[in-house]
Amino acid sequence: MSMWNPWRGCKKCSDGCLHCYIHKGDARRNVNTGDIVKTKDFSKPVEKLKNGSYKMKSGLVYLGFSTDFLIEEADEWRGECWAMIKERQDCTFLFLTKRIERFMHCVPADWGEGYDNVVVCCTVENQKNADRKLAVFQKLPIKHKCITAQPLLEGIDIEQYLDGIELVVVGGESDAQARVLDYGWVLDIRRQCIKKNVNFEFRQCGTNFIKDGKLYRLQTKDLCKQARLANINYKA
Repeated sequence: MSMWNPWRGCKKCSDGCLHCYIHKGDARRNVNTGDIVKTKDFSKPVEKLKNGSYKMKSGLVYLGFSTDFLIEEADEWRGECWAMIKERQDCTFLFLTKRIERFMHCVPADWGEGYDNVVVCCTVENQKNADRKLAVFQKLPIKHKCITAQPLLEGIDIEQYLDGIELVVVGGESDAQARVLDYGWVLDIRRQCIKKNVNFEFRQCGTNFIKDGKLYRLQTKDLCKQARLANINYKA
């Protein structure tokens, strides 16, 4: 697995952005998150060693995890990225976006029905944004689609949007002031995924986690561990 951040910086655009890890990390470093700038890793996928082989190994590549790959300020750079993605057919590039409505404005001319080596994850956090974003997402020509409900802020019904989805990931918010995650909401999304035979993963608990009506306050280091211990992932 590799990480590729061709640019950094982001702007809050959704209800799930309140305690965004990108903004929190930048604040600790006294960096302005609103400045969208290229990084030194912009050309990382096509950089080569002296022997002519690629520096970045084949396999899964997490793309743009310090930004949003579809953010407006990066429109002038994205074409070069698509060219690198097309060149590296030995890699699968996965990115999350809160700006799925911009997707068709951001794809290359030869996108067609989608690139085989691109996975797009549409992120949602509540019913309002699930209905708005997933109604768009389900109509887009993308070969590999996932839904990420993290941070999940309320119970949501997404069953009608699960056709063609390969994976749904659910998780809570990690922050001192985190909004609560109710385990019942997680289980209900799992039920919807099983009904539609879609892969489901409980990625992390929330700092403030409700189970069976009781509120638990968890440490950040334990959030993913506790989700794994729940042992509720579903493989279609």
